[in-house]
Amino acid sequence: MHVWPVQDAKARFSEFLDACLAQGPQMVTRRGAEAAVLIPVAEWRRLQAAARPSLKELLLSDAARIDLDLPRRGRARRRKPIALG
Repeated sequence: MHVWPVQDAKARFSEFLDACLAQGPQMVTRRGAEAAVLIPVAEWRRLQAAARPSLKELLLSDAARIDLDLPRRGRARRRKPIALG
């Protein structure tokens, strides 16, 4: 993976983008620290498809994720109330 300082990536963006499309992901650094990666859209879509669903997606999905054994209604015994006094 080629590393680009942010100044070079900004100044030569077309070259930066072409390198991404031809060679794959390109790393961008800011003050010597890794800051971001530019990846081709096909790679992005592959990563998105492989990602686990978000909590929101899980809650809104129709598919049940687990089976719950819920007690039948009306069979639970209640405790007698404690007399206060």
